[in-house]
Amino acid sequence: MFTGIIEELGTVAAVQSRAAGSRLTIACSTVMDDLREGASIAVNGVCLTAVDLKPGSFAADLAPETLRRSNLGDLRHASRVNLERPLSPTSRLSGHIVQGHVDGTGELVSLQALGDENWWLRVHVPAELEPFLVYKGSVAIDGISLTIAALDAKELSVTIIPHTYRNTTLGAYRPGARLNVECDILAKHVEKLLRQLELKPGLTVEKLRDNGF
Repeated sequence: MFTGIIEELGTVAAVQSRAAGSRLTIACSTVMDDLREGASIAVNGVCLTAVDLKPGSFAADLAPETLRRSNLGDLRHASRVNLERPLSPTSRLSGHIVQGHVDGTGELVSLQALGDENWWLRVHVPAELEPFLVYKGSVAIDGISLTIAALDAKELSVTIIPHTYRNTTLGAYRPGARLNVECDILAKHVEKLLRQLELKPGLTVEKLRDNGF
């Protein structure tokens, strides 16, 4: 489990295509401190398994499903990526609960300067994700925990503060770029429960009579 608080910007050192999927090698330093072979790590919000650990880098294998559902397949040599280690039991939950299970990709519409190094980010999201997005709710975009500031049809907007802009990949993107989107897990559970309730048949006079009322 992650929190959406990015720890470090890593750099893609290599991308190796394979018969099924690919292998990504990422150069970094901070997250290497206690990283172990087989440990989970979030790369642009995607939970991956760290392998082939070396001084200053680790690798991760990307399955075809990961490449299809996220923007990791768009990465090239020297691309920057957001990195976060899993939450430890003693850590503060500064962001929100992020699983690293990306629901789909959105398209960057614009990143507009608001002044004082604040930015307004607009993202077009797939229609199937709309039920899980709520005004002032949480969303993870490329692994960054953000608060939805506006919702308009199939578009969400968030405010990017100076610290987030300087310490994540968002400043390097241009309109049309694919962004990983993970909806709030709580919203997904609530939506499913409500949908199940809606499918249950309503109470009728006939049912009451059949049950002795």
